[in-house]
Amino acid sequence: MLLPYAPTSVAVARQCLSADLEECGVFATAIEDAVLVVSELLSNALRHAHPLPSGQIKATWDWADDHLEVTVSDGGATTEPRAARPALSSLGGRGLGIVEFLAERWGVRHDEEMTTVWAVLHAPVGVLNSQVRTPEIGALHECG
Repeated sequence: MLLPYAPTSVAVARQCLSADLEECGVFATAIEDAVLVVSELLSNALRHAHPLPSGQIKATWDWADDHLEVTVSDGGATTEPRAARPALSSLGGRGLGIVEFLAERWGVRHDEEMTTVWAVLHAPVGVLNSQVRTPEIGALHECG
């Protein structure tokens, strides 16, 4: 999903991701973790990176086999995204540390004028009404 390069996009992405995962029947705690990760990735991109050439930022997610890959793409920055170890008194700098803690793995890809930070989380389906929901595997629909 392409979003405006603005802080309000974080809430939009959180809401869309949460709705998509709820529709798939993913456990609530896994949804909470995923929403926090997408928030951190988007917030970091908005704070530290440039927008894409279109002036926007891109967030995607793909759920399959009880795993969710969340990506945020931007126009790159002067520094490489990395988890920091801020002092206890620091007001910021914990975003990628949170992602590192919640995700099974995460990383950074560079494609020409675009930087993508990705994270993979365990996102199992819950049991509802004594049946396991079996949503369609693959990319989730876009909010819009």
